[in-house]
Amino acid sequence: MKRLGTPLIELQQVDSTNNYATALAHAGRATHGTAVLAKAQTAGKGQRHKGWQAQPGANITLSLILRPEGLQLAQAFTFSMAVALGVQRFFSRYAGAETFVKWPNDLFWRDRKAGGILIENILSGSEWKWAIAGLGININQTAFGPLADRAVSLLMITGKKWPIPDLVSALFDSVGAALEELQQDPAAIIAAYHDVLYARGQCVKLRKDSRVFEVEVIGVTPEGALRVRHGIEEQYQVGEVEWVF
Repeated sequence: MKRLGTPLIELQQVDSTNNYATALAHAGRATHGTAVLAKAQTAGKGQRHKGWQAQPGANITLSLILRPEGLQLAQAFTFSMAVALGVQRFFSRYAGAETFVKWPNDLFWRDRKAGGILIENILSGSEWKWAIAGLGININQTAFGPLADRAVSLLMITGKKWPIPDLVSALFDSVGAALEELQQDPAAIIAAYHDVLYARGQCVKLRKDSRVFEVEVIGVTPEGALRVRHGIEEQYQVGEVEWVF
């Protein structure tokens, strides 16, 4: 399989790398593994239509154009698990074992957010043509404004400034390896995702509408629903509940 990040399109500034990558795919100018890396985004995307802001040049902000070969759209979250696992394995290599994936697909170190993943799918009828995986990872940023108590970067964890190009290359390798593993053994990806799932087996607070309640995190279904125990087992879809810290 072709190495991810080939070709690599580097931009000084763009509204959103996901927007740029999506336009490439729609225009027929993308191949599997094409990557768009930007030093600055003016309208970066996060989960649930939230913005994603990063200090220009201090972090990894990129999108990968991926072809989900041999997979059905029903496996979209398992595909997302593989991407998240590749990101987690990459970050943990430098930040250590306290690196987790918080459902649905945030990168966490201890109880702080170190990055986010947003996958947008391109369909042709019912055929799943492309997955655009946006990856935002905090590397050398130290000031996070109002999010200061909830965010963390690799520099803050290690006390060392990191070369972005070297890390981008390592990230491509890690995500690529996880996607190859997905092709061979989807069940292994699901199991590995649960091994690094943030707060699994712990009690956390969730909010649904105006109600805040405490649950034990059990896991995530292959379709992407959060499994929790609240007297009985319950499941929540992405966007249905939010974490309360």
